[in-house]
Amino acid sequence: MDIQLKRGLLDVCVLASIMFKDSYGYRIVKDLKPYVEISESTLYPILRRLESAEMITVRTAEHNGRLRKYYHIEPAGLERIESFRSEWKEIISIYNYVNREDDEND
Repeated sequence: MDIQLKRGLLDVCVLASIMFKDSYGYRIVKDLKPYVEISESTLYPILRRLESAEMITVRTAEHNGRLRKYYHIEPAGLERIESFRSEWKEIISIYNYVNREDDEND
């Protein structure tokens, strides 16, 4: 898969994983596992990039005596998800075109 396409897809997957509830790194990886293979070493640069783009914010809270970072989606992140949904319709259309069968029997 094209690296830029995959990068964009992973960004949207991470945003979707925190769309309804704040979460932390390990939980995000676990939530995404049934849908996409992503490691913590891949996730954390994505989270930093999304934070730099102001699509998410980070807060630190204590959990079982340790500090844990929780990620929260911001309006720009929600806008990115909506943009992806619109773009996906075009991607599906292109996919269907590429996978069409030759209906014309010359």
